[in-house]
Amino acid sequence: MTKHHRLTAPATSGRVLMSGNEAVARGAWEAGVTVASSYPGTPATEILEAFARYPGVYAEWAPNEKVAFEVAMGASLAGARSLVSMKHVGLNVAADPLMTGSYIGVRGGFLVVVSDDVGMGSSQNAQDTRYFARFAKVPLFEPSDSHEAKAFVAEALNLSERMDTPVIVRLTTRISHVKGLVELGERPAPPFLGFSKDPAKYVILPAHARKKRPKVLQRLKDLARLADTSPLNVIEWCDRQTGIIASGPAYVYAREAFPEASFLKLGVSFPLAEGLIREFASQVKRLYIVEELEGIVEADVLAMGIRVDSVGKLPRTGELTPRRVRTALDGAGLKVAEAPPSPPDLEMLPFPRPPTLCSGCPHMGVFYTIGKMKDLVITGDIGCYTLGVGSPWNATHTCVCMGASLGNALGIEKAYRMASQEQKVVALIGDSTFLHSGMTGLLDIVYNGGNVTVFILDNRTVGMTGGQDHPGTGVTLQEEKSKPVDFVALCRALGVEHVQLVDPYRLPEVYRAVKEALAHPGPSVIVTNQPCILIEEFHRTQPYEVLDELCNGCGACLKTGCPAIQVVRREVVRLPNGRDKELSYVTIDPVGCNGCDLCVQTCGPKAIVPLGSSVPTTAGAEPQS
Repeated sequence: MTKHHRLTAPATSGRVLMSGNEAVARGAWEAGVTVASSYPGTPATEILEAFARYPGVYAEWAPNEKVAFEVAMGASLAGARSLVSMKHVGLNVAADPLMTGSYIGVRGGFLVVVSDDVGMGSSQNAQDTRYFARFAKVPLFEPSDSHEAKAFVAEALNLSERMDTPVIVRLTTRISHVKGLVELGERPAPPFLGFSKDPAKYVILPAHARKKRPKVLQRLKDLARLADTSPLNVIEWCDRQTGIIASGPAYVYAREAFPEASFLKLGVSFPLAEGLIREFASQVKRLYIVEELEGIVEADVLAMGIRVDSVGKLPRTGELTPRRVRTALDGAGLKVAEAPPSPPDLEMLPFPRPPTLCSGCPHMGVFYTIGKMKDLVITGDIGCYTLGVGSPWNATHTCVCMGASLGNALGIEKAYRMASQEQKVVALIGDSTFLHSGMTGLLDIVYNGGNVTVFILDNRTVGMTGGQDHPGTGVTLQEEKSKPVDFVALCRALGVEHVQLVDPYRLPEVYRAVKEALAHPGPSVIVTNQPCILIEEFHRTQPYEVLDELCNGCGACLKTGCPAIQVVRREVVRLPNGRDKELSYVTIDPVGCNGCDLCVQTCGPKAIVPLGSSVPTTAGAEPQS
């Protein structure tokens, strides 16, 4: 269990500051949700972490978003109110049950909470969940702050049960992580109806689906009529020369930029309240639509035959801000708020800090080893280890989505084989990602005879999202012990005959394992066995220091990529062959060093020793490829 995720009792009354994620969790608890499932993914992770703190609920980390959706859907079919949460790309994984779930409907209220990473702060793409609502023909709510995030949950669950449909609540990073005041309420007795055996509703045979299709279309029409009178869609009249339609955080930005304008604030952004939009548009001289990412509402309003004066003006990349909205619509006839003063010019800008692994991260030994093997193609995956693409390792050549490293690796190896060439391919994947969607890729490699080496970097946590548990850790979200996955046994069960377990801090061991795996004619797996340095299983040992009198400036230790190693002096020397060589003399930050000794194993002159010791270590030197 990680240090920073122990469950503590939440506040019980009053007005408290909550992030949007915490507010959704509170709203779900107050509305009687009893079952919630998720797979961690920034910016949505904290929803389930917060929900799990409440009494009388079941909350779980599922292996992936598809399973999480199906668990929450099952609870709904049993007549309980349920919730599933995920980040935007997680909805891609859960799209299959979502599309069919729209046809089946619900029994207990069923809420799908999705947080879009609009600015791609921690995601491989920026996609707009509003498209999924249209695709699946289910309603979508968009809160604009924490107060609404909590309030909209109850409204969405009521609508879910009233209209027999899943409901999507769309957050963005700004809503998920920014805090606002929330009024706490009580939790009534949670409703529970029990399962009703109704094959025509719950067994989605083609014959049943064909009958449901017209009902889904009619439901959409009924939802659109309800949207016209929904209290979540609000007209705020002011200067009728200018009217702005907006939803979610875009409303907040536009309101700050143009405080004198009239607004139609859409809390229900799908299906659109066409009658309300026509009423609003008819009473303003100029109409503007402010939305992040895609111009979805803009396109729908134009399709109604209504003139929109902001077409093509708003940026479609990155998060909006009041300044960006103001700049985009500058000169469009709007009365703007006085712009805040520009920040003063700084004489010295902050030093850029590219993302890197933590000091002593167990992944570094793997990157150090395979990065030196220049004849490899290395397919990467989603997690901390994606940072292997950077300097000094340069040990990742592809990264697509969760679990893709294995399929990519097989495809690359097969393409070379079909061209009568041989190419050694290594796939990197983390423990949680492997359980999420990597097992099927490994099964494909085995089934189709792929000559691929797979590294499962098992650091016993979901590291990138803050250290959550998963089926490989043996601890559930609600701190109950379970049986952890045995990755070696699992890989053998999937048909891999050559499986090795290695300590990633022992460079000679890693090197030998890679060489053996690459020489094996067929699928091979190497599993690492050291924990993430940020969880309780990791035990920091004595840090190291550099003996200045022994350091020759070779810089070999820098190739581990450890941020605790810092260059203090560089100089250029002329070699006997007439070439210049740059020497890098280093020191080790004793606070940052976690004592992993990777640098010790690379140091030829034995200049790195335990802190406070003047005796060089006898640790083994690095392997040479």
